[in-house]
Amino acid sequence: MKASNPLWKDRLQHQIPPDLGSEIDIFEHEVQLRKQGKIDEKVFAETRLRRGAYGQRYDNGHRHDGVTERTLTYPATEATKGPNTLWDAPGMQRIKIPYGGLDAVQLERLAEVAEEYSDGIAHITTRQDFQLHFVHIEDTPPLMRRLAAVGITTREACGNSVRNVTACPVAGVCRTQTFDVTPYAKALTYFLLGHPDCQDFGRKFKIAFSGCRDEACGLVRMHDLGAVAVTREHNGTTERGFELYVGGGLGTVPQQARLFSEFLPEAELPPIAQAIARVFARLGEKKNRNTARIKFLVSKLGLDEFKRLVMEERGSLPHDDRWTAFLADVPNYQEEPLKPPSLLQLGPEAPEGFAEWRRTNVYEQRQTGYVTITVALPLGDITSTQLRQLANIARKYVKETIRTTVEQNIVLRWVSEGDLVDLFNDLKAAHLAQPGAGTILDITACPGTDTCKLGISSSRGLAAELRERLAATAYEMDEAVRGLHIKVSGCFNSCGQHHACDLGFYGVSRNKGGYTVPHFQVLLGGQWQNNAGSYGLAIGAVPSKRIPETVERITSRYLEGKSNGESFHAWTRRIGKAACKAMIEDLTSIPSHDENPDFYIDWADARKYTIGDIGVGECAGEVVSPIDFQLAACERKAFEAQLALEKGEVEVAARTAYESMLEGAQALVGLRETAPSDPDEVVAGFRKHFFDTQLFYDPFAGPKFAQYFLKAHERRNQTISADRAHQLIEEAQLFIEASHSCHTRMSAQAAKAQPVS
Repeated sequence: MKASNPLWKDRLQHQIPPDLGSEIDIFEHEVQLRKQGKIDEKVFAETRLRRGAYGQRYDNGHRHDGVTERTLTYPATEATKGPNTLWDAPGMQRIKIPYGGLDAVQLERLAEVAEEYSDGIAHITTRQDFQLHFVHIEDTPPLMRRLAAVGITTREACGNSVRNVTACPVAGVCRTQTFDVTPYAKALTYFLLGHPDCQDFGRKFKIAFSGCRDEACGLVRMHDLGAVAVTREHNGTTERGFELYVGGGLGTVPQQARLFSEFLPEAELPPIAQAIARVFARLGEKKNRNTARIKFLVSKLGLDEFKRLVMEERGSLPHDDRWTAFLADVPNYQEEPLKPPSLLQLGPEAPEGFAEWRRTNVYEQRQTGYVTITVALPLGDITSTQLRQLANIARKYVKETIRTTVEQNIVLRWVSEGDLVDLFNDLKAAHLAQPGAGTILDITACPGTDTCKLGISSSRGLAAELRERLAATAYEMDEAVRGLHIKVSGCFNSCGQHHACDLGFYGVSRNKGGYTVPHFQVLLGGQWQNNAGSYGLAIGAVPSKRIPETVERITSRYLEGKSNGESFHAWTRRIGKAACKAMIEDLTSIPSHDENPDFYIDWADARKYTIGDIGVGECAGEVVSPIDFQLAACERKAFEAQLALEKGEVEVAARTAYESMLEGAQALVGLRETAPSDPDEVVAGFRKHFFDTQLFYDPFAGPKFAQYFLKAHERRNQTISADRAHQLIEEAQLFIEASHSCHTRMSAQAAKAQPVS
């Protein structure tokens, strides 16, 4: 029976928490008002985003795998019709899973709603959430009720809010943890959920918990607020607390979080988080979304002043019993196993594939006789049928102790080790026994061009291709390569976390002979360990179809050149950026369309990735415009800035990064007038022809990339830190990418304006 049936709604009411039920009722009413054109779309957009409902990308009304949108059962009004509204095609529903914790009933409910309202596939995100695609906006209220009835909310899964609080998926069973962060993550989630002090942010706010400092765990250093479990001795007793970080974030220009407190007592976690939220809401940017994350506020104020304001706010907060109420339950919080501990007894012949699966997907818990197993999900996808099968497996082997991971997988905790063979066989029957968890095969990817409106290149298509190729040689693979992490984003926004890994890629494009060619920028130097200890920088844009060869080239050189025990991160730092770039220099070339048309089609997509024929000449050689050479020179200059930063020449790095943007702007201005040489005149020409006219305006990033250049020009004579120089290099690369896109759009417009002969 469909949940939209009023009888079903009435039957659920007694199971739904009253506050959630009331909110869903209000949202359903707003959906109807929006349908009637009685609520402005901008107002409704913020409302639906706070309920986790997004729009998604369509290409001629069809998903790449052939799934089409559902037929509307009502006419669109003047206020709602149009190709980009939620009324013309289904969208995406994000579902909040605090710290990734689930039980079997919840898995089954997710299976039901995925099957009834979506395409039967649930997708796990890099924030331990679930996403359903192709969900009609009118189906979202009943879908939310179905989830709320089993304790799942979609509230603040999106929008300018506190997003899903993530935590280490092995917290509580981890061998190296300081203590279990689970109850703290849970307490902070529900303390801040719907809190009035968290409703006036300019952008999203992300929180993570880690039980260890040195492992990847919660990746706290790339979060707005990150907490690492620590203890201290005081008056003969051991006190729990947190090493607290603020102001981290990925996005277009990533920043690492800064240490706010070496030891924050556990009781102070909720009030300090509330005080930080209040300062962010009061002083954070509201008009310009490009600088509205808390990392920009911390940078603007300076850490000391930000901390002073937070502590001042903390001192003025009225007491709230909820700050410490959860502490009474912390000593009693403990997951329980379903079965007693046991040791694995292997017979003479283990099931086919068991040894490799055990090697990569089984983690020995701190509790002897128990293990945590990872269900590896390629691309983070799991079907409704598999969700039901996994729910049954969880009931059979564990006490429904299930968690999602930021690597887009699922783990089952407290498996009695002696059950491993039987568990493996059951997973294999459900097609859920893929090996390779936590290895180079376990590739993270955002939705990319499949469903995301911001996607430039097919991140999921590339990830699937890489996984297939790497899996073919997995058994012969050197352990040093096997342990690497690959992450792929479809654009510069880092939803695939491409900055924080060994090999990162993000989608860009280039123009060749009137065709747009899918590319990926290659990033090296990032670090997954140490809670995202460092971020990578781009070393060059490679055609999408050459990325598998790029991975093979880089990993082979690593094996040839590394010293004993040298990590990939250490190796890239030792050989330097110039050597890294030289490794892939020849792979950046693009064959002509006639020579190899396959380069002009993205992975897992039969359509031409092209802006169409904009006037390809029939002469023997291809004419390359001067601006193509100029923008290539800008890319080289931006890379020179990386080399200078690598040498510790901070001022040189900053100046060179600025100059790369200046020369890119100069090249564009030269398309409209005689290009000036004076920097102020270049800026004036850029403003006149590109910024004020919005010709440089990115469809999704707005004026952000142009502002990077304009601000760099204003601050070109200021003293700069190494961190700021790193950011400036990132900004320069993005400005140059935007210059390529701007030139491509101009070329396309010029071609359309040509008279047909």
